[in-house]
Amino acid sequence: MPRRALLLLTALVLALHWLALGGLPLHWSPFGANGPDGAVFSTRSIAPPPPAPPAAPAPRPPAPKPRPKPPKPPKPAPAPVAKEAPASPAPAEPGTDPLAEPAAIAEAAPGEEEAPAAPAQPPASEPAPAASEPAAPAPAAPASAPEDPGVDIVPPGGSADRPVSTAPPPVRIPPPTRLAFDVSGQVKRFHYSARAELVWKHDGSRYEARQEVSAFLIGSRSQTSVGQLTGRGLLPARFGDKARSEQAAQFDFAQGRVTFSANTPPAAVAPGAQDRLSVFIQLAALLAADPGRYPDGTEITLTTVSARAADRWTFRVEGTETLDLPAGATPALKLQRLPRHDADQKAELWLAPSLQYLPVRIRLSQANGDFADLRLSGSGPP
Repeated sequence: MPRRALLLLTALVLALHWLALGGLPLHWSPFGANGPDGAVFSTRSIAPPPPAPPAAPAPRPPAPKPRPKPPKPPKPAPAPVAKEAPASPAPAEPGTDPLAEPAAIAEAAPGEEEAPAAPAQPPASEPAPAASEPAAPAPAAPASAPEDPGVDIVPPGGSADRPVSTAPPPVRIPPPTRLAFDVSGQVKRFHYSARAELVWKHDGSRYEARQEVSAFLIGSRSQTSVGQLTGRGLLPARFGDKARSEQAAQFDFAQGRVTFSANTPPAAVAPGAQDRLSVFIQLAALLAADPGRYPDGTEITLTTVSARAADRWTFRVEGTETLDLPAGATPALKLQRLPRHDADQKAELWLAPSLQYLPVRIRLSQANGDFADLRLSGSGPP
């Protein structure tokens, strides 16, 4: 029985599949097999809606007009810079002040090279350059000053390129002394007479030197030098030169330079450098320590500093003479400064062994015939 039921069920399923494949509608309709139009299925194609027209692109906003650049303001013309008065008046030119020359080779003579004054700084109110203009390149750093070679001692017939020794020469400091001088001279064919005094003092560690020249109805001129005493001799700290006002040089051996109140550029110095007053005492200390080391023809070169610049001075030993001075007949060793140019000042010094080689005569001459002659009239304690 179950087998017959299974067969019937299978037959029924097959019949239903045949009817479906043969066109029997899948759902019953009250209008019969073909419906009202006699069709089993009704299909239609629905046309897709026409595509919408592309949207017009949104108009671009107009590009902003470039903003006109403001016109560059014209650069103001730099205000004329008034020439600044120097910190102290420049020393009188040789031949204009009767007291300028006797002051122990106080200032450089015509033709001697002095360092130029520092250029004036631009005004602080100078407008900054516009942003569109390239910035001006920074000025190059000034070259450093050359090193001071110290003291050179060249024997007779030797070469300045090969000094006799690189070791500091021995020195013997003169005792404190006061020297008085009679002064005679000529400036522009005008003859004059004056008096001068050189006072040398020290306590074994520090020193002070002062020289003053004075003349009736003319006035005075003075130089001062202060500093320390070392195994090399004098180590100046300050040099002053005063006529109507004072100019000065400050030594800084730790930094290896000397600066000037006259606003001129610093100069390089090393131990052994002197000022224009201490140089006399230093030469005396060198010769007193070892006179046999300086035969005739020996040249001694050392840096010498004025109130405005530094220069290398060379003195040559000329020999011993006996001078007829107001103080009496005095044997003295003559040294002469060798000028570098024809117009340089000529300087002659006579150093007396009886006074530990301190100067007993100083004669300064110019190419135009002007001169000053200082001759010892007396000496004693300061």
